[in-house]
Parts: sequence; structure tokens; C-alpha cells
Amino acid sequence: MFTGIVQAIATLTAIEDRPGLRTLTLAFPPGFAVDLAIGASVAVDGVCLTVTRLLGGDAAEFDVMQQTLRLSTLGNFGVGSTVNVERAAKEGAEIGGHPLSGHVDFTAELVAVRQPENNHVLRIAIAPEWLRYVFAKGYIAINGASLTVADVDRVAGWIELWLIPETLRATTFGDKAVGARLNIEIERETQVLVDSVRGAVAETLGPLQPLLEAIVEAQGSSLDTLTAAIAARVRG
Repeated sequence: MFTGIVQAIATLTAIEDRPGLRTLTLAFPPGFAVDLAIGASVAVDGVCLTVTRLLGGDAAEFDVMQQTLRLSTLGNFGVGSTVNVERAAKEGAEIGGHPLSGHVDFTAELVAVRQPENNHVLRIAIAPEWLRYVFAKGYIAINGASLTVADVDRVAGWIELWLIPETLRATTFGDKAVGARLNIEIERETQVLVDSVRGAVAETLGPLQPLLEAIVEAQGSSLDTLTAAIAARVRG
């Protein structure tokens, strides 16, 4: 488990491809790898990877399966790329963000960046099947960082996140330009709640559900928006 509080920025120093496997070598800032052991877990841009070799000093190797490369942004990295890293949380650790599994759900595109004074705003396009799990003031993990959602537009299909200077200093977000792909992990409790509400609606309405969907769509909304509103009320 991880807390979503990025501990350092690491640099990719080598890539080795073998059949069905890619090995990444990461160089960490001084002190990050103290007591790091083979078999330990490290979140790399939000992807839980296992240390397969220690190189001495502050560097380690990680083997990445093709499936992980396909489902995340790790397959797009080159030597010199920088990534957010966090070591696995120890028992009793303070959860400064929210609990993360390190299992990325999908990748999404950064579609706009604004920079109001002392702020950095990211707008990220989210597909409808995932947007149903995201709420304003709720949590989401972007590249391994636990962030609070500032705004959600379910019609246009985007979310916005406002980053303070400290977040920019401690992560790679300041380097991300429009068009960048980002690793996303949905907050699990919200996902379970929304799916439970959707299941209850389907079970209650049965064959009448298509009729409700048609009525809601005629009002310029959707069943996802309706269930999201119910889930938000339950959460509140």
C-alpha cells in the first residue's frame, strides 16, 4: 500500500528489453534507497514495481511486464525521464493522502494547463466509464500523487486539479505539457460506493431502467450523472 505522498523524483538511467519483459534502472536522490531491499515495492509514477536488483548507492532495477507497459505510461519513458516515486507505507504510517494500491486503472490525457498566481491548474480528459467515480472535493491519484479534485465537468468529460507550489516542487507535474499521458488510479471506496448505487438502481428498476435512462437523457443528463449525485449524497 502507498499513501499518495510523493517522496522523491527519480531519473531513469537505463532500459533493457528482453522477450516479454523490460528492465528499468532508476537513480534516486540521496537517502531514498536506505534499507531498500530486493523484493520491496516502490510506486513509480503510481505503478507498483518490485525491486529486482540493488546497484549500490541510490539506484535499483525493476522488471516490468508487457501488460504493465501497455496499461500505464511506463512504456513511453526513455533514458533521462523523471518519475514520481514513493516507497511502500510501513505499518502505522501516517496517510497524508489516501490509500493507494499502485494498480493503475487507465491513462488519461492532459488537455489544458493554466497558471493563476501561485497555482498550477491541470485539466485532464476522463472517459465516461471512469468519470462516474470522480467527484469534486474527492480524491484521485495522478502519477502516484494523491490529489483533491477541484472541478468535474461530466458533459465535457474532464476534471481539474489545482496544484500549490510545494506539490510542483516535490513532483514532476511542473514538467507536464498539454498532450502528456498520465497514470490514473481511482479512489477505491468511491468506486465501490458508485458501483453499489448503480447495482441497486438496476436491481430496483429492472426492465424499467431503459425508460429512466431515456427520461434522464431527455433532461440533458445521464444515468451516470444521476447515480453520481446519489453516491455524492451518500458520501456526504
